Amino acid sequence: MFDRKASREEPEDVRADEVDGREPVTGAVHDVRPPGRMWVPRSRGAVSGILLIVLGVWGALIPFVGPYFSFSFVPDEAWTWTSGRGWLEMLPGVVTVIGGILLLLSANRVVASLGAWLAVVGGAWFIVGPTLAPVLHLGEVGTPSATEPAMRAVQQLAFFEGLGAVILFLGAAAVGRLSLRSHRDVARARQPVPFGGAVSE
Repeated sequence: MFDRKASREEPEDVRADEVDGREPVTGAVHDVRPPGRMWVPRSRGAVSGILLIVLGVWGALIPFVGPYFSFSFVPDEAWTWTSGRGWLEMLPGVVTVIGGILLLLSANRVVASLGAWLAVVGGAWFIVGPTLAPVLHLGEVGTPSATEPAMRAVQQLAFFEGLGAVILFLGAAAVGRLSLRSHRDVARARQPVPFGGAVSE
């Protein structure tokens, strides 16, 4: 009795698959799906995450190691801690690194978006921090150690405004990508996975 009932229902399942445009599924399947709208493939933020980690490490460490190759701000001394270096370079660099790690490792849309927003905040602080430092009494940023105008401009951009603009761009692009569900995400969520199979990232 059950076999006859199953045989009557099977053509309807096949027709339903044909209407949806999917190949008929044969064999035992286990409906393993990503956890709804919160799931996002790790590859979505991998490149941005790696770049943000590299840029964040650069921003946090360059004031301390730059004097070794005459690329620094005054005080031109390696591994010298000042409040300006802490608030204006180390802090946004660490925030950017944390954001990049969240983007790189998380498969949860909310957590990855948090990482992208942390990168945006870190990049914005690299840009506006030196201007707000005197008002907020965060310490002096110093002046570029180079004497040539071109090299002083390069140092200013590499330490603050230029670095912050690149970080801000990458973070904002990641926010935009994570705010949307692509056709690939929807199609993958509807795809049945063979029994015992794992959901690939």
